[in-house]
Formats: sequence, structure tokens, C-alpha cells
Amino acid sequence: MSDRLVQLAANLEKVLGKRIHSVQIALGEVTVVVNADTYFESAMLLRDDPSLAFEQLIDLCGVDYQDFRDGAWSGQRFAVVSHLLSIQHNWRLRLRVFAADDGYPLVASITPVWNSANWFEREAFDLYGILFEGHDDLRRILTDYGFIGHPFRKDFPISGNVEMRYDPELKRVVYQPVTIEAREITPRIVREEQYGGPV
Repeated sequence: MSDRLVQLAANLEKVLGKRIHSVQIALGEVTVVVNADTYFESAMLLRDDPSLAFEQLIDLCGVDYQDFRDGAWSGQRFAVVSHLLSIQHNWRLRLRVFAADDGYPLVASITPVWNSANWFEREAFDLYGILFEGHDDLRRILTDYGFIGHPFRKDFPISGNVEMRYDPELKRVVYQPVTIEAREITPRIVREEQYGGPV
């Protein structure tokens, strides 16, 4: 384990204190999980405290843990994971926060802290249905405005809920229930076992 990672973990525990749910060093990376009610405050400290100085948000995404570890996951279902970079200290951090309510996943928006979070939060809202309190323009970014549901949720049907088509009689696009029949997809075997190997 690198001394730099241990130093970063120590700095995190010193600065964030009780806001931290857990800190983990694994595979050469530090992951800190903060409580949802202190998420925005923690983000401010991560950016502004000189011993951390995470000036840049590289990425933010939503995660659905519903079937994580083959259904053995017993924690909250939805999380927001951010990757931060401190140019001054030359270290990286994974910041994770779990939404408190699985039925209404809501966390604070960190766009006032790092404005690059704007489109990332819209993407997490669109694909996972995670709401970001305080976001100035939280609307769909990848799916159609009339789209029903959130496609990256693990309970979303593969064929979707509705489809759209052009109706020549009405001379407009109409939405209707999906007409695709469910089918079993069998993986295609490209090669037999031991193909090209010793006989």
C-alpha cells in the first residue's frame, strides 16, 4: 500500500470526520463513502481544504446496486459515484454517496461545487432516475422527453414500456405499448472447446 494513499485517507478522516461512512484503500485507489445528508458539505470541503484540494471533478455517474453480488447486496439501492482529481497534490479520489430512499432517490447537486457535474447529473437522472436537489436544469439528456422510465435501472424491461411510430392516418408520431414479443436469446458458440489446441 502506497504511503501517498495512506496519507490521503488520513487527510480525509481528519477533514471530513463524522461525515464519512467509510474509507477504503483497494487496488491502488481510495474510495470514501459519505452520508447523504452531508454530501454537499463534504464536496465543498474536498474542494476547499488545502490538505485535500480536489479542484477537478472528472466524472460522475449513477449506480444501481439492486442485483449487485448476485442479489446478496443488503444496502441502499442507488448511489452516485464521483471521481475527483487534485492537481496540486497529484492524487485521485472516488467519492460515493447512497440515496437514502430507494423509492425516491434524492441527493444534493454538486454543480455549485464543480460545474462540470451539470451534464453528468442530468445523465444520472435520465438513465437511473436519481434526483439532484438544487440542480438548475434537471431534465432528460439522452432519451426522448416523453420516454417513460429509466433505462439503466435493473428492473427496466429490455424492450421498454412503450414504442413510438409514425401514424400516416393521424399524420403524427404516436406512442403505443410495445409490440415486440419477448424472446429467448441463445448465445452463439463461435468455437468449440479445445479448438485449435492439442488433440
